[in-house]
Amino acid sequence: MLLQISLFCKNAEAQGPLPVIENLNARDTVFKQYLADVESARRNLFGPNHKKQDINSFLQIYEYTPKKDDDIFRLSARCNVPYAALVTLNRINHPEPFAGSVLLPTVPGLYIPESPVNDLERLLSLSREMDEGTIITIPVSGKPQRFLFFPGADFNPTERSFFLNSGFRFPLRTYRISSPFGMRSNPFSGKPQYHNGVDLAAPSGTEVYPAREGRVTELGKDPVFGNYIVVAHDDNWASLYGHLSSFSTTLHSYVTTNTIIGRVGTTGQSTGPHLHFELRKNGNALDPSKLLFRH
Repeated sequence: MLLQISLFCKNAEAQGPLPVIENLNARDTVFKQYLADVESARRNLFGPNHKKQDINSFLQIYEYTPKKDDDIFRLSARCNVPYAALVTLNRINHPEPFAGSVLLPTVPGLYIPESPVNDLERLLSLSREMDEGTIITIPVSGKPQRFLFFPGADFNPTERSFFLNSGFRFPLRTYRISSPFGMRSNPFSGKPQYHNGVDLAAPSGTEVYPAREGRVTELGKDPVFGNYIVVAHDDNWASLYGHLSSFSTTLHSYVTTNTIIGRVGTTGQSTGPHLHFELRKNGNALDPSKLLFRH
């Protein structure tokens, strides 16, 4: 049976605001207290007499607004908390600039949301025996959210690799790579030609999802790609989806990895239903099969 704990600051009954850290230095008295609480929590967590039921007494949440040069790795080092704890508590899918304040836990571990919404959260939920976690309720952006908490746990190699890489996934839930990236014979002319993407064979009408969240910057028809979509992502990444049978999004729309943007088809120069998928960095096509997380 799952243990359930409700948290808001130090005491489950305290409904006041979270302690706010202004600066990550010794002159900030709240930060000094935070570091002391982290050290105390570590002694409790890894001590010989640790009990799962003790979490409520030493898990505390602080709030901090990152400065211009802060990133997840600097915060981890300054706060003496593994970045996996910061990433999962703040529901961060991959390294990116912060938008607003972040929550700083005093206890290292994995905070897996009860309702995963991004790829990393889904991967984490599949990699753990969820009944071994402890249900906790933590205020995120002022609203209570339920997490399964695994004290002392860290990313496994697959999870760490997924977080640290570009954070992309293949755009079809099921597929077969029918034509890889690189040189190949053009299926129409028979001449050698460089293939800037991968072809993912799937039945017509199969749902197509963005490889990562971003904004639709192109949507239209092309003699080669047929119905196609281009999605722009952070850090000068872009992805292209070709030969679609139909569109399920609009130009300039913001899309996530749960958004259906179109469906597999055979429009343009196509010998059968499949998705032509490209991944570009600074305008240069890269091999998706070497960069993306596989299901």
